[in-house]
Parts: sequence; C-alpha cells; structure tokens
Amino acid sequence: MYYVVVAIVRVAMHVWFNLKIEGRENIPEGRAFVYASNHRSNADPVLVTLAGKGRFSFMAKSELFKNKFFAWLIRSLGAFPVERGTGDTAAIEKAIDNVKNGVNLLIFPEGTRSRDGRVGKGKTGVALIAARSHADVVPVGISFDGKLHFRSKITVRIGQPIPAGTLAVEEGLDDRELLRTLKKNVMPPIMDGIKALVDEPKALPMQEEES
Repeated sequence: MYYVVVAIVRVAMHVWFNLKIEGRENIPEGRAFVYASNHRSNADPVLVTLAGKGRFSFMAKSELFKNKFFAWLIRSLGAFPVERGTGDTAAIEKAIDNVKNGVNLLIFPEGTRSRDGRVGKGKTGVALIAARSHADVVPVGISFDGKLHFRSKITVRIGQPIPAGTLAVEEGLDDRELLRTLKKNVMPPIMDGIKALVDEPKALPMQEEES
C-alpha cells in the first residue's frame, strides 16, 4: 500500500507543481538514513519522500490525525503522531526504532514552518534523535517563493550524507552535558548542511538612518 500511495502522490505532485529534484545521486543504495530538512509547508513530508529513496516515516503533530481521510493518507505515507510540547518519549523511541529497522526517518530540525523562507535554529530534541539513531544524516533543502499554488516552482535538493560518527553522543551524560553536546557537536553540521541547500531570500540592505 505504501508504494502504491507514493506512486499516486508522485504523479499528482508533478502535475500540480513545477517540481525539480536535485542531488538524488548523493543517496547510497540499500541503507536507512535520517533525512533532515528545512520546513516550509505541509507538503514538505511528501516532497522529501518523493526526493529520497526507500520507505519513510515521520512524526506529525497529533492534530493532523483528526480528519479521518487525511489521517489515513499520512499514515499510508509513514506518519505517526507526536504530542508536541509534552516530551513525547514514546514517539522519539518509535522514530529511533524505525531507523534501526531499515526505515528512513524524516525530521524537521526547526520544529516549525518558516514563514520567510529562511532556515531557523534547530531543536535539540531532533538532534538527539539523529545522534541516537546511529544513522548517517542526509540534509535536504526545500526552496520556493511565496506561498504554494498551482504550478509553483519547487526545488528539492539532496546533500551529501553526514556520517553518523561525527554526530555521536556519549552514553551516560547528565542532562546538562547532553544538552551542551547536542548544541555544540550535533546541531551545527546538520543545520549548516541544510542551509547550504536552501535558496534563502536575500537580505534587504539596511537603510541609513536619517540625520
């Protein structure tokens, strides 16, 4: 069922949008990865799934499962619910187990959608998933202008995998040390990898103050 739904959605997305996928050759065959992407729209999980290789899973806020048809659709694409802001450890464990069982995991380190197209700061909870999964991380950049509409031009870029060894976290660290390690060693390479793939809007020149 998963691959049938993906095939149908693939056709629909290419018809509705002007979709371009770059860098798919960077993904090695036959392995599961953590895909880390910037977050622009509700279509992002589908876009990354179409750009990647193999089967995917991803966390989605529990509110998205209230509509029965939409819940069926995203579950068919590998979504599972997470209660945001509650420290949902069960969802985190499920995410890590999925990767260890050969299913790609898609995460959005920013934790929320960007309204201006710029890449925001990453959340340490997502960094923990990436570190504890012991899988290479594939950075992904999604770029488009304005709001999505019919025939919007979307570019999805896949970067070179970041080796799991560079994102490793020692076992037995207390909460304070763990947080420090995640911020210092795990988040920077992930967020830098994503940012390098995104067409961020140019910053407006600072206007000189009137004298």
